[in-house]
Amino acid sequence: MAEPQNNSNNSNQITAKVTVPPYMKAISGSVGGIVEASCLQPIDVIKTRLQLDRAGNYKGILHCGTTVANSEGVRALWKGLTPFATHLTLKYALRMGTNAVLQSALRDSETGKISHQARLFSGFGAGVLEALVIVTPFEVVKIRLQQQKGLSPELLKYKGPIHCARTIIGEEGILGLWAGAAPTVMRNGTNQAAMFTAKFMFDKALWKKQEGDGTVLQPWQSMISGFLAGTAGPICTGPFDVVKTRLMAQSKSGGDVKYTGMVHAIRTIHAEEGLRALWRGLLPRLMRIPPGQAIMWAVADQLIGLYEKRFLHNAPL
Repeated sequence: MAEPQNNSNNSNQITAKVTVPPYMKAISGSVGGIVEASCLQPIDVIKTRLQLDRAGNYKGILHCGTTVANSEGVRALWKGLTPFATHLTLKYALRMGTNAVLQSALRDSETGKISHQARLFSGFGAGVLEALVIVTPFEVVKIRLQQQKGLSPELLKYKGPIHCARTIIGEEGILGLWAGAAPTVMRNGTNQAAMFTAKFMFDKALWKKQEGDGTVLQPWQSMISGFLAGTAGPICTGPFDVVKTRLMAQSKSGGDVKYTGMVHAIRTIHAEEGLRALWRGLLPRLMRIPPGQAIMWAVADQLIGLYEKRFLHNAPL
């Protein structure tokens, strides 16, 4: 009787290691990113304008949105969509794929399970990599485009994303595309550590869902888990996001710059504008990031869940 029991244990250990492959996670994230970008670009434009508004021209989210639409046209609310959509697609593919690779490397070799510490580290590592490889250069271009005001294209410094990138490289060097890299790394690393861990915990607590169990969450269930998981990050990383935006927006082509780095920017903003200024744009971030995570996970979970159901056949963790 002992030999069949050992065979059963060996079988459980083998199936416990069966997980969704990283490439499937990357594909699901990229598709979710396209849908998210198309839906939420106006909120991102408003957030950027509010964070750059040192003169108090905008009275709030609605006033900012209506001002931009009235003075520059409704299409201005989708300024920077091309780099934003491309950035989100590549970012989510890298984020989801890297997180899956790191989790696979950190899983217990016997049980196939992953500790909370390893889950946090995997998320942080994915956030750092996406910040350096994709997020920083794309957001520099996006923010430079979004801060431009006016209706006449011939009067704008940057004519489009490619022209913007070329101009930055020509005037500031290739490193100009990585302005604000330090706060971006801190923001994204912390965000993803919290988001992946929280998403796993909400899925398990609310829906009894675990990766590889073969069940497919309903889109509304994924949206609730994704929304809740996407809430903590913006509150914790608000100062990093404001500093990132300020550093990315300033051009170095004119010589002197207002902010020389992340720490200097935090000190300067705090001294000149007060502590609350470091969380400027938080409300539009909360209007964009949690709903964005809800949309992305609703799409990604459907693709991942269908893969699990078809190929993993209820393989336990």
